Amino acid sequence: MNVRAEIAGEPRGMAFRGVFLRELRGYLITPVAWLFSVIFLLFAGAFTFYLGAFFERGQADLDPFFQFHPWLYLVLVPALAMRLWAEERRSGTLELLMTLPIRPWEAVVAKFLAAWLYIGCALILTFPMWLTVNYLGQPDNGVILASYIGSFLMAGAFLAISECLSVLTRSQVIAFIAALAVCFLFLLAGDPLVQRPLLTLGSARIADGLADLSLLAHFQAIARGVLDLGDVAYFVLTIVSWLVANVLILDARRGG
Repeated sequence: MNVRAEIAGEPRGMAFRGVFLRELRGYLITPVAWLFSVIFLLFAGAFTFYLGAFFERGQADLDPFFQFHPWLYLVLVPALAMRLWAEERRSGTLELLMTLPIRPWEAVVAKFLAAWLYIGCALILTFPMWLTVNYLGQPDNGVILASYIGSFLMAGAFLAISECLSVLTRSQVIAFIAALAVCFLFLLAGDPLVQRPLLTLGSARIADGLADLSLLAHFQAIARGVLDLGDVAYFVLTIVSWLVANVLILDARRGG
């Protein structure tokens, strides 16, 4: 079925829906997408019970479960997003897509929302962990809900970064490595691994500013059960900023 032909025949307002559904259907038939779900679920469970010592801790909470989400997303989200624009550029369909009745920002947002929804579905499939901890004890479900929200927002931030970097190259491998490196920097921006070299150079102000950009720090703040407006706004602004950068790059390529 030629989905692009369908999109071309739709009004501008419906073209967004067409791209969104095309991307969403793609995740149902793409091996990489299925691997994302399987690996995420398997490793999230394995890390929780073995590395996180879920039973040995003797506490009714999901801290061992959520503490590994940043590291799973760090690898899996760039792998999922590397094809979003790199494949379009490699196959030469990016120019075709830009001739359709859809604005660049609509194409960017449609691709992002489809991928984010897919990640959200994979996250929802971890609900047996929530049921298990409630069966074993009396956890603070408010904290668990906040942790799920924080995890979803963090995945969106990784996804926005990865999608933007995907448009810069035709190679999915390069897109993956670039996204992995940038996401790693944002994840550990407040860690001594990143802070110590800056402090050694006497750049304390830069180090403090970079620490405020730490994805891990903001996620951990939400995972403690406090949905602070500042932490939520950070993730939203990060997502929006990288999507805007993606749109500007597409506009530049379209104009060229």
